Formats: sequence, C-alpha cells, structure tokens
Amino acid sequence: MTPLRIGNRTARWLWLASQGLGRAPTGPLDLAATVRELGFVQLDSIRVVARAHHHILWSRNQHYREPMLGRLLARDRQVFEHFTHDASVIPMQFLPMWRRQFDRMRRRIETAGWFRGLPDAAGRAAIKDRIRAEGALSTHDFDTRIDGPRQMWSRPPHKLALDYMWYGGELATCHRVNFTKYYDLAERVFPAELRDARLDAHAQVDWLCHAALDRMGFGTLGEVRKFWDAADVAEVAAWAEGAARHLRPVAVETAQGGWVRGVAPADIEDRLAVLTPPTARLRVLNPFDPVIRDRTRLNRLFGFDYRVEMFVPAARRVWGYYVYPILEGDRFVGRIELKADRRESVLAVLNFWPEPGVRWGAARHGRLRAELARMARFVGAERLEGLP
Repeated sequence: MTPLRIGNRTARWLWLASQGLGRAPTGPLDLAATVRELGFVQLDSIRVVARAHHHILWSRNQHYREPMLGRLLARDRQVFEHFTHDASVIPMQFLPMWRRQFDRMRRRIETAGWFRGLPDAAGRAAIKDRIRAEGALSTHDFDTRIDGPRQMWSRPPHKLALDYMWYGGELATCHRVNFTKYYDLAERVFPAELRDARLDAHAQVDWLCHAALDRMGFGTLGEVRKFWDAADVAEVAAWAEGAARHLRPVAVETAQGGWVRGVAPADIEDRLAVLTPPTARLRVLNPFDPVIRDRTRLNRLFGFDYRVEMFVPAARRVWGYYVYPILEGDRFVGRIELKADRRESVLAVLNFWPEPGVRWGAARHGRLRAELARMARFVGAERLEGLP
C-alpha cells in the first residue's frame, strides 16, 4: 500500500492530541481516564517545583492536585506501579497485559547481574513472611547493611530483595508516604480477577504494540518499541509483520523537511479528518513529559533539541539542572529554569531562554506570566520572583 503522507504540522497536531496536550487543560477531571489515555505516567523523586508525575497530570488538567494520584493508587486501586522505561504508574486494568513484563524484568536482573548481594530464595521468603504478618513495609523497616565500600548505586540486601520481588511481580507498591514506597504482597494489591487472568505472550505483545501506536497516532517501529519498553526489537518486528493488515503505512514529514516511514492505526484517515489545531494556551512542560521523553522524536517533529541535564556535571551543562520546555500551540517557544521554595512560598525564575527565531513580545510574556501564576497556585506558592 502506498504510504499515507502526513505533513509536519499535521503530525505535530496529531501527536499532541494523542498525548492529551491538544486541548486546554480545563474542564472536569477524570484522573483514571487521563492515566489510561496516556498509557502510563513516569514517576520521579526529584522535586524542583513539583515531582514529574504530578506535573505531567497537572499539564493535562489544572484541576489536578498532588494527593489525588496517591488515592488512586492506595485507596481506589485503579493504578499500579511498575517499570516501563522507568518506574511508572499504569492503569490497573492493564495488569493482564503486563505479566510478561514481570518475568522479563526478573530475567534482565538475573542475566545482567545487577543485584549483586541479593539474598537467596530463603532470605527473600523471610522478607515476604514479615510482610505477610506485619502488613506493608518500607525499606526503612529493615536493617541489613551494605558489605564492602559504599558506591553510588549500592543498596543493602533487604532493598535488593524488595526490588527484585517488586520487579518480578511478587510484591507490589501498596502506597507511598513522602514518596517512600511501601511494599505489600501482590495478591493483597492486585484484584483477583486481573491477577488470575492469563494471556499468552503473543497476545500481550500484540496488545502492547497496538496500545502504544494508538497513543502515538503514528510512529516508527523503534518508537513503538520504546513507548513501553516492554518488548524487544525482534518481537516488535514480528508483530508488525503479523499485524500488517491492521496497520497503515505512513510517511511523516520532519521539522527539517525530510520524510520518515512508519506505521499508523488503520483508522488514521478518520483521526486526521476530525483533527483540530491544538489549544494556543502556553504551557510549561515537565522534562519527563511523554511528549518530551523521546528526544529523537521530539527533534524530528518539532525541531526542538532538548536534553535532561540533572545528571550532567554543572560545568558541562548547556542549559541548567532542571529546565522546562515551553510549549505554545504546536511549537516550542522557549525554555525556563524554575525553582519552588515551599517553605518561603516562592516560585522563582532562575533562567529563561527564548527559542531562536521566536519573538517574545508583550502578549507572549503575558501568557508565560499567566502560566507561571497557575503553576504557583498548583504548588502553593504565594509569590513569583525573577519573571523575565
């Protein structure tokens, strides 16, 4: 079939709409539906203004407040935590399609030898027995120590055991307190009807790939694989061959004027027919936002060259420790470095960089100030300082 050609602006509109950024972040909030629409939300412990997961959800609907996700996890059991390309919250209803990822992560740990010092089966069973008897426990409830010199990523044996069993699906996150994870037995967290459901590996890979493509609108096979990072290259290639009749070949125009071949859902023409321009509202996005996460795709579609620099030595940073992209309509118009001091109730602008070729007049500055004021209210800051 001749590939359907999708122009660059249309591709940007479709990608933003597919990831919940095409509409204004207003209206009634259905948090479970938002997580389901995204597929997953990455968790991150760094809190410069707000932790990444809270910021990502707030960017989709600014009625969101930080305690809501914890209730969805701990009280409502509508999401669970596990590993995509990083630790994430995932809709609980996706659990049957995630079982192979439990096994896959366990094999990766064992093959790579990451968890040196991991307690043996008897040691892990003793930890599970404590959790069974005492209820959900955190790493602070154990007192094993690291043997030998302490290195950056060293963890005590009990932490290795907890994480190994969490990756493998034996334990699950019950709740968090100040971002500290509490582990419980999986059977006490996962609903029985989902825990006992069984799909073969082929059906799980088929679902993962279709679900990824549905949330992307279009993509290369590499982008489909990277969406969940829960299947390997050969599995995704085999899926594409077997599912060819349900896919539409496409050629997508890049921001640089080239064309990239990929695939789209079979209903891509229907999606394009009802596609509307994204909201013109200016938004400050998180560095771990789904639209930012795949930096190659980001550059290809928007011509926006971005990197995360929090783990780069300060002297080698191009921008700063935690720099937020600024999205307006269907293009990125700048970057801004922010820091919230919750004790002093201040949201401060540390640095601001307009994108080359983007004119920042009074109206655009006004839209940025309005967004920063909304962000300040979100994190409970009463003052803005250092506005550009």
